[in-house]
Amino acid sequence: MTQITPFNLTRHELIGFDIHISKSANRQLIGISGRITDETRNTLTLKSGHREIRLPKSVVHLRLRLPKGEVVEVDGRAIVARPEDRIKMRSRRW
Repeated sequence: MTQITPFNLTRHELIGFDIHISKSANRQLIGISGRITDETRNTLTLKSGHREIRLPKSVVHLRLRLPKGEVVEVDGRAIVARPEDRIKMRSRRW
């Protein structure tokens, strides 16, 4: 299995990652944090405490913690696709 790095993160499965919403077009979403439990083409579902929150990918910037402890910020527009289709996509390196 390929090791997850900041450069190939957008091509990996995101379920199980702990995230924090750092920026958003919707100000009510800023500051929400939790663990990703489900992912569709356009949304992420987070478990935050005892509730589940569905977030649109296209309006958020996610701060993810990688397995080695590295923190990476990802623009949600870069991950708008079905998880199985993101593997095939070319991703822009930053």
